[in-house]
Amino acid sequence: MATDIHPDPDTGARLHSLYAPEGGTRSIFSSRVADYVASRPHYPSAMFDALAATCGLAPGATVADIGAGTGLLTRGLLRRGYRVIAVEPNPKMRAAADELLRGVEGYRSVNGSAEAIPLESDSVDLVTVAQAFHWFDVDRARAEFLRILTLQGQVAVIWNDRVVEDPLHVAFDELADKYGGAKRAALVAREKDRADVSRFFGETQLQEFCWPHAHDLAEEGFEALVFSRSYIPGRPTSEGKEVANQVRELFRRFAVDGTVQN
Repeated sequence: MATDIHPDPDTGARLHSLYAPEGGTRSIFSSRVADYVASRPHYPSAMFDALAATCGLAPGATVADIGAGTGLLTRGLLRRGYRVIAVEPNPKMRAAADELLRGVEGYRSVNGSAEAIPLESDSVDLVTVAQAFHWFDVDRARAEFLRILTLQGQVAVIWNDRVVEDPLHVAFDELADKYGGAKRAALVAREKDRADVSRFFGETQLQEFCWPHAHDLAEEGFEALVFSRSYIPGRPTSEGKEVANQVRELFRRFAVDGTVQN
């Protein structure tokens, strides 16, 4: 990954400032948990294979899944036989993960964030971050990750990226730009700031992997996916109702055999 790109230091501050009036980034998804659970994609088996091989993970290894949300990645890690601690600051998101994974061997959750992880030092073999890195304070998160990792411990930063040139996603981006306002713009700027990842890892030699991954959604699931976005107006609002109507139109335009592929 290139190291000569310097990220805009204001992208993170700008993003956080826009959500501050609503309780800050820890409260972002409180009203969107049901939509999140109903629509967000899982992760491909090839990714878990690569984590095991690249990180030298044996069954029983301890993983801290930071910003675990409703437990999508956590569940996949547990299925590989790891002990997984879901670290999530939003109580409603964490409750959804607990509901999903209650009774699964090796699972527990804690109230914490990337910048304040309530785990012992030198206690974790792998830290995972899925779809959450853009919310972090990079320097504080780096310090915490280094503290909890064992000497040979590693970090995996994971994205489920969309194929943005796909016609469906072009249409979705137009809708998101129209209704997402400043929050959408700030989040896009922050997510594009992948040079921040280089700053986070410093001089560590990075390995990058990419796999195709399909996520098929029926109409209700597609609508839930749109409303799971932090910047989309809430369903009960007048703008939210406009969004719902336009999402249904998008589904009718792009659905094949009753589903769209995200």
